Amino acid sequence: MKQVQKSLLTGMLLFCLCATAFAQTNGSNTPYSRYGFGLINDGAQGFNKGMSGLAYGMRDGKELNFKNPASYSAIDSLSFLFDIGMSLQNGNFAQDGKKINAQNAALDYLSMGFRAAPNLGISLGLMPYSTIGYNISNKPTTLDLPTGEVTQTDNYNGDGGLHEVYLGLGWRPFKPISLGVNVGYLWGDMTHTVLTSFSDANISSRRRRYEADVRTYKVDFGLQWEQRLNKKNSLLLGLTYGLGHDVNSASLYYDQKVTSGSVAAGDTLRCANAYQLPHTAGVGLVWDYNDRLRFGADYTYTLWSKVKSPVVTEDAEGNQHYVTHTGDYQDQHKITVGAEYQPNPNGLKWRQHVRYRLGFAYTGPYTRINGNEGPTSYSVSLGAALPIVNFHNNRSLVNVALQYEHVKPKMAGMVTENYIRLCVGISFNERWFMKWKVE
Repeated sequence: MKQVQKSLLTGMLLFCLCATAFAQTNGSNTPYSRYGFGLINDGAQGFNKGMSGLAYGMRDGKELNFKNPASYSAIDSLSFLFDIGMSLQNGNFAQDGKKINAQNAALDYLSMGFRAAPNLGISLGLMPYSTIGYNISNKPTTLDLPTGEVTQTDNYNGDGGLHEVYLGLGWRPFKPISLGVNVGYLWGDMTHTVLTSFSDANISSRRRRYEADVRTYKVDFGLQWEQRLNKKNSLLLGLTYGLGHDVNSASLYYDQKVTSGSVAAGDTLRCANAYQLPHTAGVGLVWDYNDRLRFGADYTYTLWSKVKSPVVTEDAEGNQHYVTHTGDYQDQHKITVGAEYQPNPNGLKWRQHVRYRLGFAYTGPYTRINGNEGPTSYSVSLGAALPIVNFHNNRSLVNVALQYEHVKPKMAGMVTENYIRLCVGISFNERWFMKWKVE
């Protein structure tokens, strides 16, 4: 018992240290993070990044599946799982014949889990919900003023994002049904700034700044139904639902006149209860052949079109108001297909336990840009799980995945993005609860 308590304490300490580093990372350089909550994280972890995030019907007691908490009920009684992952990416951005590259590194997720009782698993974790990061300027505009020609430049800058820490339970009341829930706390800062400056130093710059400090809860439910067809074949159906609700957080809007780097005058507007989280539903089906081949597909629907957001309006007298409205978002659809192959789970050779993975994902837009649909994302992934072998444990894995993502806008003249991303995760599967026998 003392060894278990010491191990749990060590795991919690490592979790807290990683959480501190995690909250300081930002892996975004895209102008599309300017809209909505920014880039929404897909929730993929080490075991399914090589399958483009396939998750709803995935169930294995040796891996933590955050996207369907019903899977926690499969955690082995002798295991304590700790999973951490990071990614390195190179982004290529192209617009009107011009191209630039940008590199990012990010800590993607960390999670831990164990079995609390027969058919009852617990997981604790931390991962990003969204990321915001961009710094762009539009083409300078020449103004013909009475004092002569003046050049106007608009610079757009954004930073921040939302993070989620969660506690999840997975319970199997009876075969073949498993139920689960993740209860999370969502927090983070979102900052967007537009600075309009002029080539004439006698003309004051205008700075518009949007700030929000978001603090709210998040709840996601999951269900899995496993149906064995025969001795070697089985099907597993997964269903998920994420609760949408109002976010009791305000957004502030600053409209300032800047002279010589200092604020000369300005107005501050406040929009109360400025945001909402959308309702989300997912369904997935996985076919398992002899514990060697898993092939499946997921579909995710997110009801963004009903979600409100803050906007600055102006009345007939020219007075500005900061209010909420709908229309900035649209419903989002995502399709994921993936497969995993392991040569021989019962083999004696190391290479027989390597897991090979492949995946494809299509993600539709959730934001609207100037009344038009935002960009669409297509991605393909290749990956492998490499066993870490030592004298007492051969169940821990190094998960490696290579992803290519193409972000295609639907409007001419907008930025086209291409990403090459290397994802590395380490999944520790320790036999912390084993009872040793002495003869």
